[in-house]
Amino acid sequence: MAVLLERFLNFGNSLPGVLSQGLIWGIMAIGLYITYKILELSDLTVDGSFCTGGAVCIVMMAMGQPTWLAMVCAFLAGMVAGSITGFLHTVCKIPAILSGILTQLGLWTINMFIMGLKQGELISTLTIPARNSKPLVSAMFLTKALDGSKPLYLYPPLTMGVATVLIIAVLYWFFGTERGCSIRATGANEHMARAQGINTGVNKMIGLMLANGLVALSGSLFAQYNGNAEINMGRGAIVIGLAAIIIGDVLFSKLFKNFALKLLAVSIGAIIYYVVIQAVLTLLKVDSQYLKLMSAAIVAIFLTVPNFSGKHPKKHKKQEVPACSK
Repeated sequence: MAVLLERFLNFGNSLPGVLSQGLIWGIMAIGLYITYKILELSDLTVDGSFCTGGAVCIVMMAMGQPTWLAMVCAFLAGMVAGSITGFLHTVCKIPAILSGILTQLGLWTINMFIMGLKQGELISTLTIPARNSKPLVSAMFLTKALDGSKPLYLYPPLTMGVATVLIIAVLYWFFGTERGCSIRATGANEHMARAQGINTGVNKMIGLMLANGLVALSGSLFAQYNGNAEINMGRGAIVIGLAAIIIGDVLFSKLFKNFALKLLAVSIGAIIYYVVIQAVLTLLKVDSQYLKLMSAAIVAIFLTVPNFSGKHPKKHKKQEVPACSK
């Protein structure tokens, strides 16, 4: 009983960190939502662009650049990565999934170059020097913000909660504009959108750039939280993002009809995913080397259960370009 109580206590103590990481990965999942749900493209660039964002941010912070500038550059770097995928898909006519794979493959070398690493080196992590470390979010702030050594607004769950709300608000506004509506129409029915005079190629390019920009921004926040960038930090990001989207869709599709709430459901899905993972690791004492297997199992469960309960959200039929309702 004492052992079980200790495990529950450890689980409770880990929840603020779990919430922080869930919100960080939720931003990445929102970016993936743009391609996977809005544009209905299978974009695998995210595994590479996530690391690109972290690498650019940490390198710039290590050079003494302001944190906000490092994050802006990380976002722009992600947009460049997305534009390459968009170019391969829309101009070179390569299928979206293959375009993403090609970009992701190339980003591995680019990320190594950004971090100043060489193939075969044992050290694959770049850490922010303490003198230049002024992150927006950090695991150290979980305790420092509560004991008064750091301002309360730097408490990671609070910081990331505000950041998530701001990102959702901006996306809600953008996808209510004429350009945003045309992007949504492109994903709903590309042929009908093209018949209405919409340049679907440009819309796909913009969507991929915006999505990977958000993924890279998430990567920059994750790197700041950990205090370093690691060459493999983006590996498996696509699984986490899809898990967040699927969990949010399954649990909240009948409750959340508004576009902003659908984005919020994705962020909540990422939090639930991390809570489940932490519960398995802490309460059941499962070895962390089985983390990827557990991730796959969680996604499979959330995909399977609704099919047997008859509550799986139906995929919309491509009929006509919908009105731009929010």
